[in-house]
Amino acid sequence: MAFTALDVKKLREMTNVGMMDCKAALAATDGDMDKAVDWLREKGLAKAAKKADRIAAEGVALATVVDGVGVVIEVNSETDFAAKTDAFQDLVKNLAAVVAKDAPADVDALKACKYPGTDLTVTEIMQEKVMSIGENMQIRRFDRIATGTCVAYVHMGGSHGVLVNLEADVDATEVGKNVAMQIAAMNPAYWDKSLVPQADVDKELAVQVAMMDNDPKMASKPAAVKEKIAAGKINAFFKERCLLQQDFVRSDLFKGDVEGYIADAAKKLGGSIKFVNAIHYIKGEGIEKKEENFADEVAAQIAGAGK
Repeated sequence: MAFTALDVKKLREMTNVGMMDCKAALAATDGDMDKAVDWLREKGLAKAAKKADRIAAEGVALATVVDGVGVVIEVNSETDFAAKTDAFQDLVKNLAAVVAKDAPADVDALKACKYPGTDLTVTEIMQEKVMSIGENMQIRRFDRIATGTCVAYVHMGGSHGVLVNLEADVDATEVGKNVAMQIAAMNPAYWDKSLVPQADVDKELAVQVAMMDNDPKMASKPAAVKEKIAAGKINAFFKERCLLQQDFVRSDLFKGDVEGYIADAAKKLGGSIKFVNAIHYIKGEGIEKKEENFADEVAAQIAGAGK
């Protein structure tokens, strides 16, 4: 069956795949449009497999609330350019909606879920996106909170995604957003001092005592005195590492720690607001990026083109 330039154009519009690939698909399937779509999908699977060993460390960390359910999800791409495309952004938002609705147990379970508005699974859609966008993409992680009041904050276009969970009997949206911004800015190791492992506290106390032992002005003081001074300084450790004990960064709104800000805001709103939990994703955190030698990369591309 013959095909025309209009057929190529139509197939390209249907699949968002390059013109030459569409032409090859129609040639391989004797111009049958449905078979050509299947051929491209199958070819996309091959492309996805080839790209799977590329490091995807860019992408988006999205925090959002869907029908009252809070979701944080990180989806990675190879380049920031791809991550900023509408196709990629829509993909991440739709994946977050699936997490909110279907509550998958893990990434593999999410991949088996149906993708919104289609009869395809998330895996099949991801494979099609790899084919059309031309980059390796990976769903790295997600979290979901379905209780209490959830407030989402996305920093710098998806470099940070923060979800704050509160118990509140008043509208705590603004409070939650300000706390989420604090988390993105200060990246606390713990939410509250009560959550710091005793081993970490003991280690910090030992460091403070050792510093005094090495200080000529403090070395001669009795051990009990040093321990008492160290215990006093542990509050500075909590203030640095723990969200609720940190100085609130929006000093234009409140001067004091984050715990005090929440209490003050609740009082002004005439209700109760309690911090419960938060989830903070930093895009690409912990992913080792591959450093490429530009000259070697160009040489490899030239060699590949000659094959």
